[in-house]
Amino acid sequence: MSQWLQQVIDGAQFDDYLAPVRQQALTQLKADGWPARRNESWRFTPLTSVEKREVKTTTQADVLPVPAIDNLNAIDLVFVDGVLITQVNTLDVPKGMRITSLKHDDEATQQAISSIYGQIKPTRHMFGLVNDALCEHGIFISVEENAKIDTPVRIVNMATQNVDAHTRVVVKVAKGASATVIEQGVGDTDSLTTAFAEYDIADDAHLEHYRFAMFTAAAKQLGGSHFKLHNRSTLNSTMVGYGSDLSRLDVDIHHAGEFADAKMNAIYLLAEGELFDLHSTIEHAMPNGTTEENARGIVGDKARAVFNGRIHIHRDAQKTLAELNNRNLLLSRRGVINTKPELEIYADDVKCAHGATVAEIDEEALYYLLTRGVPRSKALVMLNFGFIQELVNDVPNSAIREWLQPLLSERFSQMEVK
Repeated sequence: MSQWLQQVIDGAQFDDYLAPVRQQALTQLKADGWPARRNESWRFTPLTSVEKREVKTTTQADVLPVPAIDNLNAIDLVFVDGVLITQVNTLDVPKGMRITSLKHDDEATQQAISSIYGQIKPTRHMFGLVNDALCEHGIFISVEENAKIDTPVRIVNMATQNVDAHTRVVVKVAKGASATVIEQGVGDTDSLTTAFAEYDIADDAHLEHYRFAMFTAAAKQLGGSHFKLHNRSTLNSTMVGYGSDLSRLDVDIHHAGEFADAKMNAIYLLAEGELFDLHSTIEHAMPNGTTEENARGIVGDKARAVFNGRIHIHRDAQKTLAELNNRNLLLSRRGVINTKPELEIYADDVKCAHGATVAEIDEEALYYLLTRGVPRSKALVMLNFGFIQELVNDVPNSAIREWLQPLLSERFSQMEVK
């Protein structure tokens, strides 16, 4: 048992309506303990920077300006160092949508939250269990049946102090409804943030989802987005991750209904010495489901990217169409990529494919541009940003797409090729 985890267990106190889930999480944490080196889920992601860390939290947070996304016109919900600073009861929310704190005292709301909290996220994730037990500040978003919500909701996690922060988002999209939710994390302090979200997407409902894990430098970001899809529901998700001292993102998509459709695009850019670990699991439990997953990464000098993507086709999931592809670009031979795409198929009438590639800089093409007077930095962006450009172009929301383009170009230009 690590020093940090022991302090988490010893210091946990709760007496709210979520106490049964919190107690169950603590019990499992005690039983599982700290991940051993042989634990496949953590084999390539060292946890030494957390293991002997002192647990530090805060109940005070300043109101800070959030990162701007021009023309997005979203409803912003802001956490600073784990504290929800947005007064949700003052928000101008579209008809058909409701936003409340997890601390809401209405019994019907508590029951709706309890039906999702800790029920969609798998229990195998140690930091997810920590979040189950310790999260005090969270958001519940519900969309009424057949409501079409055009206004995006953006949840921002900001890390400004060297403290531990635990936040949660619970979303219920009712039958025939549609919504857009954005999860964004930023900060460069020696913070530890666990940020988890659970989404229940009902029959014929649609969710457009984004997650931007943009903590950098000494920050430790550990979180996940977890989805349950019912009959004919659709999910379109875009993930963007930066590397940091420790960055881990888990994504789980459970096809619990027939004809559910999921699309997930992921981009990760790692500067020198950074780490980013993306684990995704797609569970096809019912027939006629479709999944398309594309993950592309650019890895700088002495950086490490970890990708583990798994698609599990259950025995009853006949007529499933699923594709998983991971492509990586190394900017240095001292960069490391550990990629492991997996297909586990127990149905016989399916069409599935998976693959992974690792490439290096095209030196001949670079030389060609340099001899024609193109500056080296611009030539590298021209050659290699195209590697992820296809996924950027695929972003459904035009404001987010136009925001991402220069943001990722700037980050790439700062990643030195060696």
